[in-house]
Amino acid sequence: MRIAVTGASGLIGKALVRSLRADGHAVVRLVRRPPREPDEAAWDPRRGTVDPAALPGCTAVVHLAGAGIGDRRWTEAYKKEIRDSRVAGTTTLARAIAALDEPPEVLVSASGIGYYGDAGDQVLDERSPAGTGFLPEVCRAWEAATAPAAGAGVRVVLARNGLVVSGGGGAWGRMFPLFRAGLGGRLGDGRQYWSFISLYDEIAAIRHLISTPSLSGPVNMTAPEPLTNREITAAMGRVLHRPTACAVPEFALRLALGELAQDVLGSQRAVPRALAESGFRFTFPEIDDALRAALAATER
Repeated sequence: MRIAVTGASGLIGKALVRSLRADGHAVVRLVRRPPREPDEAAWDPRRGTVDPAALPGCTAVVHLAGAGIGDRRWTEAYKKEIRDSRVAGTTTLARAIAALDEPPEVLVSASGIGYYGDAGDQVLDERSPAGTGFLPEVCRAWEAATAPAAGAGVRVVLARNGLVVSGGGGAWGRMFPLFRAGLGGRLGDGRQYWSFISLYDEIAAIRHLISTPSLSGPVNMTAPEPLTNREITAAMGRVLHRPTACAVPEFALRLALGELAQDVLGSQRAVPRALAESGFRFTFPEIDDALRAALAATER
């Protein structure tokens, strides 16, 4: 297959491109800078343009691009960047797909379990309603921006990603050094649910979305049993053989992070109903195994 990927320089994108190429698929990486490699093609979400040669012949498009949620404090300017990078990028890509004489069979477009907002200990599957607040609003607009592709008859899958367990980036990429140094601990009261997924299973699940015609609409990309931050903190201590006594109180998080603290302290107990019903099987469904797999990958 020929598959186009945005966000190919990110944590998930890099791993996905490696996996696809290892199995002989041709990958086109859409980049926002001038292309430097034969497999790259330019796109500009701000201007709404995609290289006309990038998408023809593609069986699938995987859209992962977007400004990092936790990369900076949420100023009004950065909140606008978070939203615009997702909505404008998705709109640009969906319109380019819809304009093709022969569009791809499937668009897998990233979203997030932030769609559900802070839902406490409520179990959340793909039928659960959107929450309220900044991230749910962003996710709703992000997902709605795929409409031109769906209107052109393309199967659209909305991959609502959880927290990806990897030493190479994301939340865990920042946590591993702290826990290794014995400086890790729960955040707030630790009762908030963190719906995690190993990087290995994230990539396998994306490929499952591409190859499973029965899947469309939202799909929670999370392991079967979400855990609380307190439980995950304990698992980090077990796997790394380090103490986890350095708890960070809620007031300190809010002081340090501002509005971003709402995301850190928010609770999403999301379960992968759609993946399970479609026959997907996790390789690392338990947190201890997911952590060990992440550590092993960073040591290679």
